[in-house]
Amino acid sequence: MARKSGGPGERHRKIMRFLTDFQTENGYSPSIREIGENIDVSSTSLVDYYLKQLEDWTYIERDSHVSRSIRILKPLSEGVMGKMKGAVRDVAAAVNDIFTIPLAGRIVASAPIPVPASDLSYFDPESTVEIARSMLPIKENIEELFALEVDGDSMIDAMISDGDIVIMKRAQQANNGEMVAVWLDDSDETTLKYFYKENKRVRLQPANPMMGPIYIDNPERLRIMGKVVMVIRQVDSAVM
Repeated sequence: MARKSGGPGERHRKIMRFLTDFQTENGYSPSIREIGENIDVSSTSLVDYYLKQLEDWTYIERDSHVSRSIRILKPLSEGVMGKMKGAVRDVAAAVNDIFTIPLAGRIVASAPIPVPASDLSYFDPESTVEIARSMLPIKENIEELFALEVDGDSMIDAMISDGDIVIMKRAQQANNGEMVAVWLDDSDETTLKYFYKENKRVRLQPANPMMGPIYIDNPERLRIMGKVVMVIRQVDSAVM
């Protein structure tokens, strides 16, 4: 039964402890279902009821239109959770720091293959990747970023494997040694490789000793779409 009194009960305390631990470990808030599993409550409506009470008591804040949007405003009590004040402040700042990057499509990290002629943007427009601003270099403009899912293993020595997500910065030029997503205009192919300009040609270098470089004799047929800013590793079929 839901508590009808004017103060928090044991389940409220369990929720607050779980919120703090989960956010400290993951950098974002848990889902209602995950909260219910942790406090042994199968009804998501009842979990939502407890969360609404914590909102009314100003322990948490959340956006009803956005999933995983719970923000801890203060510890439940000095006696039970006072030692978590610093962690709560850090977690609240980290959660507020989270933003979404559009997942524009899939990029091949092997031999280039044809893709739909859509400038890489062939995923659902609502497909996004959540990431904390603090994980990115300070200079990066969020508006210029997009994400691509990696297909293939030509960049494994660069710690990029099949299924990983690369965060890209839009760019049309690159310096030697930078990892880029390129589009080969005359064949409508894309690939992810290290970029090297050598005299009148371009070398696209994989990071896999079992694969050779790709040479582009006519640089005009190559379009740079973006540079890699960071990599989100795929572990056990879950983006980490």
